[in-house]
Amino acid sequence: MKVMILGGTGLLGKALTRAWSGDEVHGLGSRDADIRDAQKVREIVKAMRPEWIVLAAAYTDVDGCESNQDLAFSVNRDGAVNVARAAKEAGARLLFLSSDYVFDGRKISPYETDDPRNPQSVYGRSKAEAELGLLDATPDCCIARTSWLFGTGGKCFPDTILKLAATRPALDVVNDQRGCPTYAGDLAGAIIQLCRANASGIVHATNSGNCTWFEFACEIVHRSGLQADVRPVNSAQMARPAPRPAYSVLSPTSLQRFGITTPTWQDALRRYLQARG
Repeated sequence: MKVMILGGTGLLGKALTRAWSGDEVHGLGSRDADIRDAQKVREIVKAMRPEWIVLAAAYTDVDGCESNQDLAFSVNRDGAVNVARAAKEAGARLLFLSSDYVFDGRKISPYETDDPRNPQSVYGRSKAEAELGLLDATPDCCIARTSWLFGTGGKCFPDTILKLAATRPALDVVNDQRGCPTYAGDLAGAIIQLCRANASGIVHATNSGNCTWFEFACEIVHRSGLQADVRPVNSAQMARPAPRPAYSVLSPTSLQRFGITTPTWQDALRRYLQARG
């Protein structure tokens, strides 16, 4: 199988390239393929003729999206549709990475794939509109929603906490936002299985279990052996430009239908810390 990974230089793209074996895999960064350029995307896809395209390229600065709305929609929505149309023309299947931020966070039980979209941020809206555009352009695409991504080789929450905990006696972390931390290596493994299963439709793919950012930070500090005091605060005390869902736990039911299970986020964190060294 020939696979094209768009966003190949990002956190997930690197994990996919490392984990994917037994197939012909090509990872392309934004310098190789700017997904905002529809013609260029068509040319690259036509020349490479992949059987699967994994679209992991995105503008993921959630707060930055609030002040750069045009960029957010041109990359996350319009760029995704450009790739979908190119995939359809070339006869390639498409797996698109979406986000828990397409939901409003008002539920108190895990979100299922058919729960209504109601994004509260520009980033969330750009991803929600991308999903609708892709389902229209390529109805057989696979949309894999994930959340709280972390991994080696890039900026992520554990990396930030470790750096702060090494230099500060105390850290304030929000304790009223709950979600599913997801290790890039485990997400990559799930994506590979989805492509090999010829998956279509919407799938929720995260590590198992859930926590708040405060609980996540406590576990990071504890497992790393650092001595910083982690203090719980509410979102109002840590105001950010973009609103975050208070609850964005994604149900594993859709992933389990493909026979795919994922390790706990605690086990994923342990392996992340080992890999980080």
